[in-house]
Amino acid sequence: MARENIRFAVIGAGMAGVLTGIKLKEAGFTDFTIYEKGDSVGGTWRENTYPGLGCDVPSHLYSYSFALNPDWSHRYAPGGEIHAYFQRVAKEHGLDAHLRFGDEVKRCEFRDGRWHLETASGHRDAVDIVIAATGVLHHPKIPHFEGIETFAGKAFHSARWDHGAQIDGQRIGVIGTGSTAVQITTAVAPRAKHHSLFQRTAQWIMPQENPPYSGEERAAYREDPELLDTVHRDLGRLFAEGFATGLIDMNSESMQAIQAACLENLEANVRDPELKERLRPDYQAACKRLVISPNFYEAIQLPNAELVTSGIDHIEPAGVRTADGKLHELDVLVLATGFQVDRFMRPIEIV
Repeated sequence: MARENIRFAVIGAGMAGVLTGIKLKEAGFTDFTIYEKGDSVGGTWRENTYPGLGCDVPSHLYSYSFALNPDWSHRYAPGGEIHAYFQRVAKEHGLDAHLRFGDEVKRCEFRDGRWHLETASGHRDAVDIVIAATGVLHHPKIPHFEGIETFAGKAFHSARWDHGAQIDGQRIGVIGTGSTAVQITTAVAPRAKHHSLFQRTAQWIMPQENPPYSGEERAAYREDPELLDTVHRDLGRLFAEGFATGLIDMNSESMQAIQAACLENLEANVRDPELKERLRPDYQAACKRLVISPNFYEAIQLPNAELVTSGIDHIEPAGVRTADGKLHELDVLVLATGFQVDRFMRPIEIV
């Protein structure tokens, strides 16, 4: 079968879906549709818009090798900037005509040698090859908390941020201590009247500064693509030979260095001994995904900030009641409880 006669369906227009469309075109395949349930490309960077959102991979590495960006504003770019990057790259590579937004794929059935797709709108398609670029960070995981429906303030998942919710001068509660909760805490705690972070599991915090790129640096990257390519390659090599390779050997020098850096960060930057112990994980760094932050410990030690380690018993109109009987009064409750990463293709009926 000639390439022009092979039809593809790509499910998802996040980082992988955009890349798939670009590479299909490069390979001479032009008959394809990228189905996206949202209203734009960008995947998790479209879904998440919470205060403090950023990437924990250096921006010059978190880029397509063929579409390096000389104009990242910071070493770790904010989420809106990353979303704009994927939108720009998709447009520059002519994917607009292949994108179908706002129409979630609900069913894929293989019969008579082809895949037959049906979307939420009732649209039907028949293709030779289906490529799943659905990702895993877009179906919010919302644990059941007794009484949450009675909460009198605003409650929402971090990936469904309510931008109508007042933050400044309010009593804010955040459930969770992963990267999202840490980023929200560092952005919101300085603005809140009171900030309560509900912790089930302490996290190791890797202290990485996030300096802005100067105008001179960005101009140099624009004027010298080879310099930009070198930065990308060097970051990739550093990541692969350091952190990634070290993960397979807990006693490797790279893992020992990471453990030491995280431990030093905790010991040197948390003043109160009791708080320090509550923030101290009981496992080795990198056994869970590392949390990258230059200022989380600073934020959680603000006079208006509180780390809550007693378990959540239930939620009531005024706030969160913990197992020790204390009521944490809140105006806004954020569930930074992650995603249902096991869903992947499971929302789609596949025959």
